[in-house]
Amino acid sequence: MIQKVLLPLDGSRLAETVLPFALAFAQATNSSVILVHVLQTTGDQSESHTVDPLDWRLRKLEASLYLEEISELFSNAGIEAEPVLLLGDAAGRIVEFAQERNVDLIMMSSHGRSGLSSWNMSSVVQKVIVTTHTSVMLVPAYHARNESFGDLHYRRIVVPLDGSQRAEFVLPLVRALGRGPDGGSETETLLVTAVARPEMPRRAPLSPEDNALAEKVVARNRVEAEKYLAQLESRMDNKASTHLLISDDVIESLHDFVRQQEADLLIFSAHGYSGNGKRRYGSVVTSFITYGSTPMLIVQDVPRHEFKKTQAEVAAQEKSDSGMGVRTVVNAPAGA
Repeated sequence: MIQKVLLPLDGSRLAETVLPFALAFAQATNSSVILVHVLQTTGDQSESHTVDPLDWRLRKLEASLYLEEISELFSNAGIEAEPVLLLGDAAGRIVEFAQERNVDLIMMSSHGRSGLSSWNMSSVVQKVIVTTHTSVMLVPAYHARNESFGDLHYRRIVVPLDGSQRAEFVLPLVRALGRGPDGGSETETLLVTAVARPEMPRRAPLSPEDNALAEKVVARNRVEAEKYLAQLESRMDNKASTHLLISDDVIESLHDFVRQQEADLLIFSAHGYSGNGKRRYGSVVTSFITYGSTPMLIVQDVPRHEFKKTQAEVAAQEKSDSGMGVRTVVNAPAGA
């Protein structure tokens, strides 16, 4: 179970969109929260640039007071919250700190101080998501919520499953988040799996024999999926329902299903039955990160030591080891 949550904030209203979600999650899982603000010092791409010491001290004081204010909100709600001020590149320091403190989950709004854009998330959030080894929760900054800080409650949670143990890795969290404040189950949980029509190589329309073969495969997989969903439903509470999708495009049908159901939250494992450590996320999760508009909790099912570094990560490490990184100089008065 998740016990330690990292909550990066940049002081903007957009970034604070995640706060009600963080409180609801911490209350449901009895987890603690680490509030992080990163003071950026790499504002340009030059080899070296200077930071004014007075400006730096003012920024540091403002950030510290801001974190203390947010920390007090969590404390008043009965949640342990630790404010931490970091220095450096935002995305890099967030990922490094998450690893140093061995956090279980990073929760972020899709956008922050840089404002909303046509991109589904800011560059900082994207960097964190694609490089971290831990579970993540992404809340669209444009996701309208009427609840105040302590009143968020999920009406409908969608959980895509593919029959694998990897996908079912999320079920304990689904149960925890589905419970109401009094311990009852007030949230509707929708367990959904999709059966894809098999792709068949062709240069012309399928023959009747080809179509018959495809339908036979679909029928067989449908029977197995129905058995699986029935078994799953028996393990969940009475607010859980199961749904089976038959589609030529599984990913698009899942997107449509989530929109049609007006889900409050989407929970899935980072990988399904075909997952491995070569990629941070499977194809379904990657699509929702890129195009989804629903708050999503992605539970990482691959241990950190099993991930393989990308060529970009290897090159960056080699550059760092050679001392070719950007230097930042803070001019502090003598004796300071």
